[in-house]
Amino acid sequence: MKIFSADKVKIADSYTIKYEPISSINLMERAANAAFEKILEIYPESVNYSVFAGPGNNGGDGLVIARHLFLAQKNINVFILNISKNFSSDFNINLKRLSDINFNNIFYIENEIDFPEISENDIIIDSVFGSGLSRNIDGLAKTAIEKINNLKNQIIAIDIPSGLFGEKNSHIEQTIIKANHTLTFEFPFLSFFFPENIDFVGNFHVIPIGIHRKFIKETETNFYYIEKEDIKLKTREKFSHKGTYGHSLIIAGSYGKAGASVLSLRAAHRIGAGLVTGFVPKCNYKIVQISSPETMLIIDDSKKFLSKMPDIEIFNSIAIGPGVGFSELTVQMLEELIKSSKIPLVIDADAITIISQNKDFLNYIPENSIFTPHPKEFERLVGKSENNFERLKLQQDFAKKYKCFVILKGANTMTVTPEGKCYINSTGNAGMATAGSGDVLTGIICGLLAQKYSPEEACIYGVFLHGQAGDFAKFHKCENALIASDIIENLPSAFQIFEVSKTENK
Repeated sequence: MKIFSADKVKIADSYTIKYEPISSINLMERAANAAFEKILEIYPESVNYSVFAGPGNNGGDGLVIARHLFLAQKNINVFILNISKNFSSDFNINLKRLSDINFNNIFYIENEIDFPEISENDIIIDSVFGSGLSRNIDGLAKTAIEKINNLKNQIIAIDIPSGLFGEKNSHIEQTIIKANHTLTFEFPFLSFFFPENIDFVGNFHVIPIGIHRKFIKETETNFYYIEKEDIKLKTREKFSHKGTYGHSLIIAGSYGKAGASVLSLRAAHRIGAGLVTGFVPKCNYKIVQISSPETMLIIDDSKKFLSKMPDIEIFNSIAIGPGVGFSELTVQMLEELIKSSKIPLVIDADAITIISQNKDFLNYIPENSIFTPHPKEFERLVGKSENNFERLKLQQDFAKKYKCFVILKGANTMTVTPEGKCYINSTGNAGMATAGSGDVLTGIICGLLAQKYSPEEACIYGVFLHGQAGDFAKFHKCENALIASDIIENLPSAFQIFEVSKTENK
């Protein structure tokens, strides 16, 4: 799913109005009616609603929703913030339509003392400001939003929480609605995916409203929200063999960290790599051989850490980093690997930290290599940022400069390509914030590369499947008790959602 800027969303509306064609007022009716239906789905038992409407088209959406709720025999009060003398034409039309059905519970808020008493049973609908807002809120609107936020009521924001911008935000001086649910039309906004905005956005719901397909298809963007429909997995041929699906090398582990090797190796097997070899120090040999009997091993001469580069010529994909530690010889081995490899590398964990301490290594990174840092590793590698919007810009700049992919792990993991495109993941849960989860992702990506998925596909599909497996693990185990091994064990279930989909489409 494409993610557009607030400016492009406005153009999308205009394009649809012109080329569907449909009038502006009817497009508003269609969008707000879809929002009304979603509200009833979220709160099927609720009967009391308070709608706060601004003077623009977002307020017009709120008036349409109020009309539909009234006709559905709900108890509605509409509070119009009189913050401008210029009400949009669509707002005025829908205000008259409320009058035409004898809806009389309309109140104007002229100043602070007009702010109403709201019953705790009321669902508050925020339609004060939409995505067209380009300045911080002040005056009466600021007071009203602060009062709403101080209530204990459930809040639904229409389009976007009032006060939040679609992209870059600075919350130091901003007043923003704190919604439990946000109903956004056709596309999510980029700001929904930044951790600092979770208290404002709550759970967001993307509501299709029939924006013109040609506009969506032909309009460029650098941001995408990845869903199941975007994942195109390969089918396995009847007469294939293990060599068909490639040979992965995973360089991982050191004394006390054999588990990092085991997790990444087992994940590479589970994701479908035909052959998987681990390069491990002597101390981890027995542990890995017992824990992952499908794995072949290259054993380093050193007992406790990796000290020299193995022969890499026969491998179709190579990953390095989980648990390798920071021995001087390991650092030298990583440098040699970076300079020698003719194929993209998957670079994770300790290998990222080593590179952050030896920035000259970046000059030799094979093109289309994949970095998989968590936020602290990313900060070591690239530097600090004031907020997550700025951090995303740093991620894009780094990927472009070194012609690599950067997977910044976390809720809604973001993958940035060498061209600066950003793919935001939709799967996964907080239970995956556990030791070894990243090692599993490294094995998954390395295993997909071995099967001749492109680096971009390996990143996007790997992150999605990793999160989907985590979601199945949450369902079967529970979020609090989830461990990294559960993710591996649920990869088959993650695959099956695509097999079921394929069967249903026949």
